[in-house]
Amino acid sequence: MKRRTFLERIGSILAVLGITEAEWLSLGNRYYQALAQPSPRKLALLIGINQYPKIPALSGCLTDVELQRELLIHRFGFQGSDILTLTEEEASREFIEAAFVDRLGKQAKPDDLVVFHFSGYGSRVKLETSPETMQNALVSANASLISQEEKIVNYILEETLLLLLRSLPTDRVTAVLDTSYYAPTPVLGLKSRALPESVEAKLAAEELDFLQQLKTQKLPSTPIVLAATSNPKQSAREELFAGFSAGLFTYALTQYLWEFTPTTRIQVALSYMENSLSKLGSKQQPVLLSSQKNQHLTSLPPDGIIGAEGAVTAIEEDGKTVHLWLAGLPPQVLLYYEVNSRFTLATTTEELVLRSRTGLTAKAQISQIEGVSLQIGQLVQEAVRVLARKIHLIIALDTGLERIERVDATSAFAAFPHVSTVVVGEKPADYLFAKLQQTPSRYGLFSLSGELISNATGEAGEAVKLTVQKLAPKLSTLLAAKLWRLTENQGSSRLALKTTLEIINNISPRVIMQRETVRTFKTETSIQKSLPTPIVPIGSQMQYRVENQSDRPVYLILLGLNNNHTAIAFYSWETPQEPNTADIKPVLKQIVISPGETLTLPQTNTASEWVISGPASECEHQLIFSTAPFNGTLAALNAAKYSTAEEGPIGPLLNSLDVVQALLQDLHNASAFKTDMNGTAADSHSLDVNNWASLNFSFQVL
Repeated sequence: MKRRTFLERIGSILAVLGITEAEWLSLGNRYYQALAQPSPRKLALLIGINQYPKIPALSGCLTDVELQRELLIHRFGFQGSDILTLTEEEASREFIEAAFVDRLGKQAKPDDLVVFHFSGYGSRVKLETSPETMQNALVSANASLISQEEKIVNYILEETLLLLLRSLPTDRVTAVLDTSYYAPTPVLGLKSRALPESVEAKLAAEELDFLQQLKTQKLPSTPIVLAATSNPKQSAREELFAGFSAGLFTYALTQYLWEFTPTTRIQVALSYMENSLSKLGSKQQPVLLSSQKNQHLTSLPPDGIIGAEGAVTAIEEDGKTVHLWLAGLPPQVLLYYEVNSRFTLATTTEELVLRSRTGLTAKAQISQIEGVSLQIGQLVQEAVRVLARKIHLIIALDTGLERIERVDATSAFAAFPHVSTVVVGEKPADYLFAKLQQTPSRYGLFSLSGELISNATGEAGEAVKLTVQKLAPKLSTLLAAKLWRLTENQGSSRLALKTTLEIINNISPRVIMQRETVRTFKTETSIQKSLPTPIVPIGSQMQYRVENQSDRPVYLILLGLNNNHTAIAFYSWETPQEPNTADIKPVLKQIVISPGETLTLPQTNTASEWVISGPASECEHQLIFSTAPFNGTLAALNAAKYSTAEEGPIGPLLNSLDVVQALLQDLHNASAFKTDMNGTAADSHSLDVNNWASLNFSFQVL
């Protein structure tokens, strides 16, 4: 398209949107060059706004854009020139809507792929045409610059955006909205992507005119629209990770799409993301806004069926050092991903050894250069995960605490060898220590979403130090859970395992959830049996069905948190058969599954039953597999003092931290090598994807 033709075509749009030619061209040659390309097969418009005039800044929106851009290029085959990003002051209402109309509307053709992403504030605004209701709206970069006196705001109505998406000439449209609309009451300094609504605010007349124009057009498309929250009153949150901030929803979504082939139903994909968000301490529940609930993510097919943890983004002059983008690693793992971790190129067996990492980017060296052709864009898959042995539970101290309270809390937490404290918002954290809003004279431990942890509060008027001291058992349990979550590798494990959680009834077992090591199976049809929001009624009799489809026997350990954040484990008791001995104490035995065998837990040929008890809450189980026996783990489990009443299949885990540390050592011992990691074995665990698998099951008990 010639420059003159381009300006003529966009002229009418600019007039409707109230943009001058000079303002439009201020976007620079980068935008014009992208528009001047021949009609592409894959188009994207990515919006991210951290800095707003006279509004508190956000932190993770630009990272969201980067997460999406790298995903689209390296995982889905988009050309960089076909991805337009509007960030900060570029992301005005006028520019966003003009870019949408001319970039996507006029250039996309039937069957082309189109992706739209927005990260920034949302809010609510009242329309003069319907003053009795408030409308959802996206807050543009110049939202409040029209008229302070008349309270005119430059928002983009959600209705406008949905009509724009539906007006596109292709059905292969995916939109991601990492924002929310109802500003919550401030809780514990947590950052939400929603601004308080103003009943006096008026929407810009240009936006209303544009909306009316859209309503007169044909709307041939049925887009997939993924939103960060399902409940209108939920907040889309962003969080500080290892050297960067990001929207929780965007990070969970892009990480899922790196590791998994998106052929499952969207509702199932959303359940995976919800599970990931839960492990990050968030109650966000992403949602599909489309009415077609059985849609698949086929509108966004990957370049290949192979999942990955990242990609090569640059190659240094020596031809041996590469730069990696590692957004496919589970978010909870990234912070603790150590030097000497290893990756394989998806197209070869050659290994890349991690030498340094900053946030989502890393440098690695290829172990042998001869005969290897390195290329930018090559996918990399996890081969060896190196984790530090000394990992702390990190407690953020709320800014609502007085200075003396923070000093006392810091001192009290320092008495625990595996606990560290930070100021909320300054560094990544696992939990928050704060005052209870209803009773400011009480202190308690909260999740990162502001939810009070059960059995983790002090008494009214109790001193900070005494409350912290009482938290000792809970802190140990929470650290143990953090450590076993670091083993999760459903995406990267090379052990072919499939596990199903079932409710036993008189007819046939009912499937609640299913997890499988996706890189070892050709299809994901079985995963589609999972329910979007797994719910287990109180009183249900449960079992796990585990299929070992690998060529080696595997050993299994099951750990978890029950309804009140108490650690539990699955116990396989065995009574030794010794003659002339009446009182023999049962001991734990290894759970081993032979190649090709399917095992149920509890085993159906025993009298043991596993019944879900109340109260209503959430449960989490981690099923961890190894090609070597869990000798140290069983020794730690046997060391605890169990009463006869506790000798059931699922029981309390009394020494959770000791057990998990022994488990990590067992997984390390099962790895294929010990001595070629440059002397790091003494202070780290090295886990080989060929020798371990770890699957997470989280469900609601109602």
